Amino acid sequence: MALTVTNTNTFSLLNILNRNSTTQSNILTQLTTGKRINSARDDPAGLIALTSLNSELTAVDESLNSNQRTQSMLSVAETAVGEIQSLLSQVQTLVMQSSSEANLTDAEISANQSQVDDALAAIDRIVQTTNFNGNRLLDGTYSVQVDGVAGNTNIDSLRVFSRSQATSDTTITVERVASAQVATATFAASAGGTAVTSGTTEVAITGALGTATLTLTSGMTQAEIVTAINGAKDQTGVSAIQGSTSITVNSTTYGSDAFVSVEVLSGGNMGDSSATNDTATTNDIRNTTKTSGVDANITINGQTAGTDGLDVSYSANGLSFGFTLGTNYGTGAVQSTSTTFTVKASGGATFQLGTTASTRSTIGIDSLATYALGGGNGTSRLSELRSGGSVALDTDVSGALNTISEALSEVAGIRSRLGGFQKFQVEPTINALQSTKKGLQEATSIIGDTDYATATAELNRQSVLLQSSISLLGLANQQAGQILALLG
Repeated sequence: MALTVTNTNTFSLLNILNRNSTTQSNILTQLTTGKRINSARDDPAGLIALTSLNSELTAVDESLNSNQRTQSMLSVAETAVGEIQSLLSQVQTLVMQSSSEANLTDAEISANQSQVDDALAAIDRIVQTTNFNGNRLLDGTYSVQVDGVAGNTNIDSLRVFSRSQATSDTTITVERVASAQVATATFAASAGGTAVTSGTTEVAITGALGTATLTLTSGMTQAEIVTAINGAKDQTGVSAIQGSTSITVNSTTYGSDAFVSVEVLSGGNMGDSSATNDTATTNDIRNTTKTSGVDANITINGQTAGTDGLDVSYSANGLSFGFTLGTNYGTGAVQSTSTTFTVKASGGATFQLGTTASTRSTIGIDSLATYALGGGNGTSRLSELRSGGSVALDTDVSGALNTISEALSEVAGIRSRLGGFQKFQVEPTINALQSTKKGLQEATSIIGDTDYATATAELNRQSVLLQSSISLLGLANQQAGQILALLG
């Protein structure tokens, strides 16, 4: 080896030493921070991927928090609705007790009415005090806005359960294809309206509510028979009318679930008023097999809607609602077959379920106050059960039974909608987001986290190289001393 003043070996070793020192410093930084990428120069492509993954992870975390809060809010609402449902069941019990007027005193009915008043007041109090994060949940604050319903006698008790995220209003066109009908049957022919029972008759009348066995004594007129049948309609769901040619029995409700049947257990003979022992059978009370009503046939925006008597349900394109047809419109008494209303692109409770704008969902939570419940299928509003109301216990207990049944059905529907949204929308979204979060965390860890086993092994390697470089640098520096020795 030549001995020169310019020691190229020293410069070369210094470069190697600096590189080893830099590498060791980077490894120490990775071990200290736990991150493999601490600056863009560590891994430019990895930094791009890591930034994107972290952004997705942040969105997923926030969406999870939002859905968990949504779950909490809906749980508060559903619990309150459940309590309202329980109170309505107690009111129904009181109303049914009061329907047996024969074995209750006026004082007992008055006491029941007092309890009904207290229960209705409790319902309104629950509606006004059920809050989440300062917002009332059950007073209609979160109802979806509609137009064209107020004053529209063709539509009643409209409840919008959900709406799409469209920014424009949706016009709803309701078309009556076929009318709803009650179940009907001929109870007895008329003979000009003068026929009376000949001998005692036992007859069982059955409807959707149950069966009543009536004893018709000899000599009862058709008007008296109609009164007897109507006196049991709260038990049977069957009423009677006297026509010019017959006594007809009808179901008190519309649709395929409504039915009428008549079974003559004994007797059944009727004759004209001058000959009660008339042997002709044309006027006699008749056995009638079960006859059912007919559901309305309705299309909404050209699509066949679900119907149950006069009740209509519709769900398509993110829009879901239900309503009751006005009796005159639903049964065809109104000649016009078409009616319209508008669902506004506003109102409702909007929730961000996923991480993109397309995963927003809006549900409607209409008011559950007593003035808002009931009213469908020709019933009164629940508030009319209060003392002095049109269906108070001492005024119209039959109407009270129908109203409380309708209100219970509405509340059960609202509660099931809330539960269904939790079960089939929120909970699956939370589960999916948790799985996504796990995958993102694994991906970010693989790209961005330090592998301590690999980094530690590399640190040891660089330490050995660094020490070797320092030792060799010392040897190279001895060359300068050799040159001086020659000069001396």
